[in-house]
Amino acid sequence: MAKQEQTQEIAQLKDIIAHAKEYGFVYPSSEIYDGLQAVYDYGAYGVELKNNLKRLWWETMTRLNDNVVGIDSSIFMHPTTWKASGHVDSFNDPMIDNKDSKKRYRADVLIEEKAARLEKEGKLEEAQQLLAAMGRLLEAEDLAGVRDLIINEEINCPISGTSNWTEVRQFNLMFSTQVGSVAEDSSTIYLRPETAQGIFVNFLNVQKTARMKVPFGIAQIGKAFRNEIVARQFIFRMREFEQMEMQFFVRPGSEMEWYQQWAEARVKWHKALGIPESKIRTHDHEKLAHYANAAMDIEYDFPFGFKEVEGIHSRTDFDLKQHQEFSKKKQQYFDPEVNQNYIPYVIETSIGADRLFLMTLCNAFVEEEKDGKSRTYLKFHPAIAPVKAAILPLTKKDGLPEKAKEIVDALKYDFNIIYEEAASIGKRYTRQDLIGTPFCIAVDHQTLEDNTVTIRHRDTTEQERVAISELHGKLGEACSFRRVFERI
Repeated sequence: MAKQEQTQEIAQLKDIIAHAKEYGFVYPSSEIYDGLQAVYDYGAYGVELKNNLKRLWWETMTRLNDNVVGIDSSIFMHPTTWKASGHVDSFNDPMIDNKDSKKRYRADVLIEEKAARLEKEGKLEEAQQLLAAMGRLLEAEDLAGVRDLIINEEINCPISGTSNWTEVRQFNLMFSTQVGSVAEDSSTIYLRPETAQGIFVNFLNVQKTARMKVPFGIAQIGKAFRNEIVARQFIFRMREFEQMEMQFFVRPGSEMEWYQQWAEARVKWHKALGIPESKIRTHDHEKLAHYANAAMDIEYDFPFGFKEVEGIHSRTDFDLKQHQEFSKKKQQYFDPEVNQNYIPYVIETSIGADRLFLMTLCNAFVEEEKDGKSRTYLKFHPAIAPVKAAILPLTKKDGLPEKAKEIVDALKYDFNIIYEEAASIGKRYTRQDLIGTPFCIAVDHQTLEDNTVTIRHRDTTEQERVAISELHGKLGEACSFRRVFERI
């Protein structure tokens, strides 16, 4: 039964990937040259959806919180940044190879996948014990013990089916390059593996220029790069990806209160987007990163199981303290309320824009049978749908296209609108369903008589007749971010 479910889940993911390519959401990068593994491009509707998600996150952080401001730091940073942060010495993943298949895996992912299978079989306690054992071994950097755990748990290579494993080795994930016009004079720098350090090195700049008082946050959206050992599961794990992070600076001793507060706020945000209770969960870390004293993941039930979409971390004062030590410049804040200088503690919320995109796409993908007919559509919240409305003249004559284009012109400055006149109205409805357009507006001969149109609703396929003068208000209300904010 478990194997049958797994096969169905893989088939569903394949359907979603195929749909994403066919309908302009995501393409393999450099596809005409047979692509580049784990690198993807966003198409016409994909980039609209992704930008809507990023904008919603940004406005949630910076508009709904008067103590959070933004920044856009550079991808290249002084190399000492990554020495101070610990990335040069410890940004590693445990790597293992199967000698028979010649395939390479992350050792911790192999163990996590075994734990997920145990959990699906109802063996929750065994799964938790397995993850706890892995956490202890990784914490102690006992790589031989990690290999023994894989062998003792009879974890085999999915390709060869054997447990003929190599030793576990650490693999640094940073991409390096050179800066300088002459090779001999160049120095090694890194493509940033995370966006957080750009916030930390600008902590005092932002605090002073934006006149912020602790507690306050700095938000950022930007590209990051990791040379993943195994990048798979479509856009879930890529080598070039986009992060949306917010670092919240707090008074030492208050961090756990803020940690809980931000964790609750972020879970509520995902649910406000339409993620059902059964599809989302939180997971406390067994193994904490070197900078954290508490950490949890918000996980979504993808077709390949529950996986992390967002992380909430209590980073203590590690980052600012490290940058103070390596730069020899004080990273302290004077708090007038307690009349003392201190290095703030930090609560981090970090979400992958690409993972959020994939979660949204998976959650929206609906295949249903209704009245003996099958229908596939993308059930996006109207606030984030790539296209808000399609204007569809019933025919290409009798002045209907001209009237329809008048409506487009009236709406296009405030909403992303599509105009289509080719094919039957039914086929055009189907096309809009497949890209997730919430409203189709049909212009017919009655429109010429009384300035009314028919709105067809994507989710129910129900239709209503409304005046053209009402369209802007109806779209504005349905597609406003306010509809999401009201649920937070």
